[in-house]
Amino acid sequence: MKAITTTQIQMPQTQNASRAEITHFYDEATSDYSFWSKDLNMHFGYFAWGRTNPVKRDSMLNEMNRQIYSRLELPKEKATIADLGCGMGGTMRYFLRQHPQLSAIGVTLSPFQVREGNKLLKGKKAIILEENYCGTSIPTNSMDAAVGIESLCHAGHSNESLREAYRIVKPGGTFVLADAFLKKDPSQLCLGSRFSYNQLCKGWSLDGLGVISVVEQNLKEIGFSKVTVEDISFRVAPSVFHVPFAIVGFLLQQLFQHKKIKSQSWNNLKASFYALVSGLHMKDFGYYVITAKK
Repeated sequence: MKAITTTQIQMPQTQNASRAEITHFYDEATSDYSFWSKDLNMHFGYFAWGRTNPVKRDSMLNEMNRQIYSRLELPKEKATIADLGCGMGGTMRYFLRQHPQLSAIGVTLSPFQVREGNKLLKGKKAIILEENYCGTSIPTNSMDAAVGIESLCHAGHSNESLREAYRIVKPGGTFVLADAFLKKDPSQLCLGSRFSYNQLCKGWSLDGLGVISVVEQNLKEIGFSKVTVEDISFRVAPSVFHVPFAIVGFLLQQLFQHKKIKSQSWNNLKASFYALVSGLHMKDFGYYVITAKK
């Protein structure tokens, strides 16, 4: 086998993934997530002793929703929340079940997610809009809270996306960001991490992952008064280890149903595998929950 050299591994571009690339990714790959989660949670899970079963993926995925919700500190009376990159609204539906007086707005670039997600929200005080989370139509200082769960990575956890979260949240409100981050600059990654990172970004149409220390500092400079960073990598790991089994199960399902596997599905599967590989490089990657108060 021919050896791979560092110069042969190209790092992801610094510019944001295009709207067309992200839209295509979610229009094509959303159906794949129904295999990952019956509740259409398009993220990894959180393992909590006594609350979740490590072999039952959906229990961990919904526990992640619970963990995020617990950090929002929403008022008990009427409250509003924005989900920046909401997917099919799985997290929004979970929040609405917890808070009977909650109203929710989700934004996504995918027309498919808007159409099908709003069907699932019918009769609830929530709506999904086809908008870019870096510049929404949500009024300034109007939300009690905002969340971004494994979504702002499509913009590389850019200042633009963080500023938009700051703009729409009320003074005293909370922004919670849950995602994978780099622990060091991409140029400092080892050879294996570089390759996994490159493949991960290609498959999931990501601009890149933010460096956790830089994102924390940017949130403070934008104006958030209190920023708390929690490394939950070990909590997330049990759900990440479901990836190879989910890949095999999905491929077998498509085979038995005589369905052709779409190119984006292949990209999604490969990226999921490299997410697992990246997670093993714990000196370079980590999964964090960031809670920022305005």
